[in-house]
Amino acid sequence: MIAALLVFLLIVLALAGWVISGYNRLVRARVRIDEAWAQIDTQLQRRHDLIPNLVNTVKGYAAHERQTFEEVTAARAKALTVQSPSALAEAENGLTQALGKLLAISENYPQLKADANFRQLQEELAHTENMVAGSRGHYNASVRAYDTARKVFPTSVIAGMFNFEDRDYFEVETLDVRAAPNVSFE
Repeated sequence: MIAALLVFLLIVLALAGWVISGYNRLVRARVRIDEAWAQIDTQLQRRHDLIPNLVNTVKGYAAHERQTFEEVTAARAKALTVQSPSALAEAENGLTQALGKLLAISENYPQLKADANFRQLQEELAHTENMVAGSRGHYNASVRAYDTARKVFPTSVIAGMFNFEDRDYFEVETLDVRAAPNVSFE
């Protein structure tokens, strides 16, 4: 009788340990996602802070490009207001396209391309874009690890018991760098 009770207690303790271990694994994965998202947010905020300076620099040389400036400003404002990874990715795609138009304008103004402030802003923006890409890769890897842990047996049982929900990937459209940008001055 005592042996059976001892075996039962060991089984209960092993089961409790398994549940606690699986739960903690999922929580750690979820925390890594939140940390990675904070990194993306930091890099995107840096990008959003650079954009007004870049627009104002280009405005000084190309004042008649008003529509492009308004597109960049509107795209930046939209990107600042969204929260979810999928909505933010869509807003950032729009902002990237508007920035592409803005940078294409610089090709028509040799004195702008020679401006030290413009070159520095362009370099900072390129560096920030690289940082965003790296942060996005880390975030998506964290989401993948979390989703894998959440979906494989036996952790899937624990994930279902404690309502561990899906997380969205942060996916952006990649631009074809060989394609000429479509810029209209009408």
